[in-house]
Amino acid sequence: MSAVLSPPHQGVAEYVDQVMQIVKAKNPAEPEFHQAVFEVLDCLKPALERHPEFQKEKILERITEPERVLMFRVPWFDDKGSPQVNRGFRIEMNSAIGPYKGGLRLHPSVNLGILKFLAFEQVFKNSLTTLPMGGGKGGSDFDPKGKSDNEVMRFCQSFMSELQRHIGPDTDIPAGDIGVGGREIGYLFGQYKRLRNEFSGVLTGKAMDMGGSLIRPEATGYGSVYFAVEMLKTRGDTLEGKECIISGSGNVSQYTVEKLLDFGAKPVTLSDSDGFIYDPDGIDREKLAWVMDLKNNRRGRIKEYAVKFKKAMFTPVDKNLDYNPLWSVPAFCAFPSATQNEINAKDAANMLKHGVKLVSEGANMPSSLEAIKQFVDAKIMYGPAKAANAGGVATSGLEMSQNSMRLTWSREEVDERLHNIIIAIHKNCYETAAEYGQPGNLVLGANIAGFLKVANAMLEQGLV
Repeated sequence: MSAVLSPPHQGVAEYVDQVMQIVKAKNPAEPEFHQAVFEVLDCLKPALERHPEFQKEKILERITEPERVLMFRVPWFDDKGSPQVNRGFRIEMNSAIGPYKGGLRLHPSVNLGILKFLAFEQVFKNSLTTLPMGGGKGGSDFDPKGKSDNEVMRFCQSFMSELQRHIGPDTDIPAGDIGVGGREIGYLFGQYKRLRNEFSGVLTGKAMDMGGSLIRPEATGYGSVYFAVEMLKTRGDTLEGKECIISGSGNVSQYTVEKLLDFGAKPVTLSDSDGFIYDPDGIDREKLAWVMDLKNNRRGRIKEYAVKFKKAMFTPVDKNLDYNPLWSVPAFCAFPSATQNEINAKDAANMLKHGVKLVSEGANMPSSLEAIKQFVDAKIMYGPAKAANAGGVATSGLEMSQNSMRLTWSREEVDERLHNIIIAIHKNCYETAAEYGQPGNLVLGANIAGFLKVANAMLEQGLV
């Protein structure tokens, strides 16, 4: 790999290359993890030059090695009484600044490399939130799509029967992610409570009547929009009247649309694994309510939108294309909110060609390294995931605080705290980028700012 985000630095560059070779040798066939580590390490070169103690104490070697990797069998019965077996994971990456915190993902694509990348990203994202949380991630290759409620419950109970040995309100606090919503969190929490005989804040994203927080379902989508607002402020601009393209149609995408409407923007796309819809009239509140019912209650496909709303067009996925036509829709703002690496180099070129001036990432690492390089080189407003989508884990942190105090804050209070955290994250990234000689490069700013807090804590705690 060549440097994509910062110029090479003598001495430090060799150290970073050496660490990357170690990471690849220790973690073969895990490209997503390699990508996440490279993106961070490449940005850290200016900080490593300024802080030689990090190299001396081998902080990079330590921060790229998980503190604990858990992998286990998850047996369960389907509705026909037939035994099924899945694989469960929990990556406890780094606890230097607080207990492990990060979601659980249920999807057939889940494997060790994807969860390591997510856990690694989570360390720096959580550091940026200003809250005392370490980084972790977990999940299973179980696919909840098409399963009955009883099948999902039996899987979740089996999964938690093993996971409960390793987590706790002061140790590791999982949350939801792809495939894990309120239903799954409820089943997981119920099993933990039964096995441990305790009612504690061990999971976040819970329903309100069992210790959940208001705004938690909305938080990631709201946060990515708040981050976009802060980026626009630096250019003396607002979201009013801006056309916005959004990928995905799940939780993050839905509440991104909702908050965009609050700021007077015009969201025009949504997608799922079958394809995407483009609505030239914009997705208004009535249409959004219909999408929420489609996806959250009826569990339908986004192509039904084009049947219901006649002016909308549905474009099915074409596996022969090496780009996603969604990212060729003309717009000022883009909110990738589906999954990792959904924007490749060709997609990024198409976005820039069709007028995109702002990208705020709602998904985890949705842009490839080549796409990130194009955004940074073009000097557009680019909010990387570890900063722009930190609203979800920030509100999980607020849920942990409420659980610890046995209190429930109002919707307005949680939203205000979330908004202030996002403002603080943007300010930290923006000022750090300027301090290290690359003003406006929020990728560099986010990585250095997130890293410094964790690395300094690791130095203070000794070789552990």
